Amino acid sequence: MGTALASGGLALGSGYHGPPALTLTRAFTEWTFDPWMTALVVILGGGYLAGVRGRPDCPLARRIWFLGLGLGFLVIATMSWVGVYQPVLMYARAVQTVLLVLVVPLFLALGRPISLAIVVFPGAGRRIEAVIGSRLARLLTFPAITTFALVAVPFVMYFTSWYTAVFDSTAVRELTYLALMAPGYVFFWTLLRVDPVPKKYSYAVSMWITGAEVIGDAFLGIAVIANQNLIGAAYYHALARPWGPTLATDEVLAGGVLWVLGDLVGLPFLAAQLIQMMREDESDAARIDADLDAKEAQLEQAQLEQAQLEQAQLEQAEAPATVKGATQEKPWWENDPRFTGRFKANLEPAADIQRPAARQVGGADELLGLHSAPGRYVGIGRRVVGQDRHHRAERDVTDLLGQHDDGDGALATQGVDGQRSRRDRR
Repeated sequence: MGTALASGGLALGSGYHGPPALTLTRAFTEWTFDPWMTALVVILGGGYLAGVRGRPDCPLARRIWFLGLGLGFLVIATMSWVGVYQPVLMYARAVQTVLLVLVVPLFLALGRPISLAIVVFPGAGRRIEAVIGSRLARLLTFPAITTFALVAVPFVMYFTSWYTAVFDSTAVRELTYLALMAPGYVFFWTLLRVDPVPKKYSYAVSMWITGAEVIGDAFLGIAVIANQNLIGAAYYHALARPWGPTLATDEVLAGGVLWVLGDLVGLPFLAAQLIQMMREDESDAARIDADLDAKEAQLEQAQLEQAQLEQAQLEQAEAPATVKGATQEKPWWENDPRFTGRFKANLEPAADIQRPAARQVGGADELLGLHSAPGRYVGIGRRVVGQDRHHRAERDVTDLLGQHDDGDGALATQGVDGQRSRRDRR
């Protein structure tokens, strides 16, 4: 503060030593050279260009974000009319604050420099990823902490002697530029999630955090407007600027710039977060629906395969019973090789073991009557001549042809000749 007063006294004794009155033309023509910021722009720009050279996977939009808008607004904030007039106009200092805190970090983060560094330098990239995934990084990038830092750093600068110390020391000024950009970059880096981050928070959290940041910017602007004591009063009185608004009006304008311009940057970002949240919800809903459909299809397929398996097992279990039943449906003598030849010549096989033959035949060599075994008897000439009513299975009379019925073990008691005689008499 003593240095500022001495400088102010020198300026007051020798008259105003500063840029001429700000006009629209001078806003485009007044420039200053900041070697430290120039070196930073060259290093960052050159490194980014070297990294994206020959890489078709790096879209043109990223280069525009980082090189054209990010570094471009850094040059404007430090070396254009903003850098020229920020020592003499408080509202110019407010414009510089908004650019360094919100605009420059936003576009630098959109350029995805961390992802580029990890790809270009694999060895260092692994260490970068390790640092990003550390517990300390997760703690420092907690949304409440980054939002607080984003609002607290400019607030502390405006309401402490830090504000005027920037005008008296080049080192303090350059470090202040970095101190304003650092929390802004961390804020947008963790919310945009375009680069690897310590922890991915939902867009709903990002939206609330962005809303808090917008409120914080408005609070800073209102605090500057409502301040009863002139910020940097000793410095500005010693400067004795002969043109432009009064010191009180200049301070109100500065507060309005912090409020309105900060919201102009924050509100679109808040709207973007809202859109991203809606898209994330739609994407999550689509993913959940797809998972449910896939699980349902797998369940239906499993049920179908189980049903097919059970059907196949049932058919296999029924097949032997069907074959066995079909075999048992035929009379036993049709499968006996000793009687097969007899029935092929004169008989049709019975279809059902439980159904007696319905045909009555005439003639000496025709079938007289066929009934279900046992109890059927075969006579001379391979003819079935009758059925023993009493099933005399124990009788074993030798057939004239040397064959007998093993099924019943007996021949008919009635002779074939007797049956012929009775038919002839009729």
